[in-house]
Amino acid sequence: MADQNIISGLVRERVGTGGARELRREGRLPAIIYGANQDPLAISLDPRDVNNGLVAGSFFSTVFDIDIGSDKAERVLPRDVQFHPVTDRPQHVDFLRVTGETKINVEVAVVFQNEELSPGLKRGGVLNVVRHTIGVVCAVSIIPDRFEVDLTGTDIGDSIHVSSIAMPDGVESAITDRDFTIATVSAPTVMEEVVEGIDGEEGKDGDTPEEEEGGQSEQTE
Repeated sequence: MADQNIISGLVRERVGTGGARELRREGRLPAIIYGANQDPLAISLDPRDVNNGLVAGSFFSTVFDIDIGSDKAERVLPRDVQFHPVTDRPQHVDFLRVTGETKINVEVAVVFQNEELSPGLKRGGVLNVVRHTIGVVCAVSIIPDRFEVDLTGTDIGDSIHVSSIAMPDGVESAITDRDFTIATVSAPTVMEEVVEGIDGEEGKDGDTPEEEEGGQSEQTE
């Protein structure tokens, strides 16, 4: 289940592009909280809190309590992060207000384990990951931290499908019309080396000069 983390935020009075730029110059990250039939709330965050979540890989499946200095913290789920096109740093974050019973479509990370126990990988096979995350529909209170895939016994040619993952009660795949592939164990790719001749250059048409008996080329007087 997703962790519930507390991060600090400040309500911002000035909104819009100018206000957001000023916040970034001050080392703050602008954000917005919306949903639950309430007015949107513009806030700013310490960018390190967002960066840490992004690096951990579970930012979008983690429920946060944002403490904005009031008696009641805002319980939210990250829905979108806008990044700078050059530096790739977060520029803005969108949060959705949630309760424990709010149902949401969320991406949950897939983690592969026991690669050393896969006969196919030990023989040089390659793990081809088709999906690094799986979209699920569930209540916010039961979002899985991750899905673990055990590679024990997998061989070259094997495929791992979503049906092989045991999902907790109340959690179901967002895609229900097919048993989609998560990963495959593929045969190694062998590159053939082309060996060029080193006995001399060929003629334009690939023919060598005709030779007379004695090993000398025919000459024109």
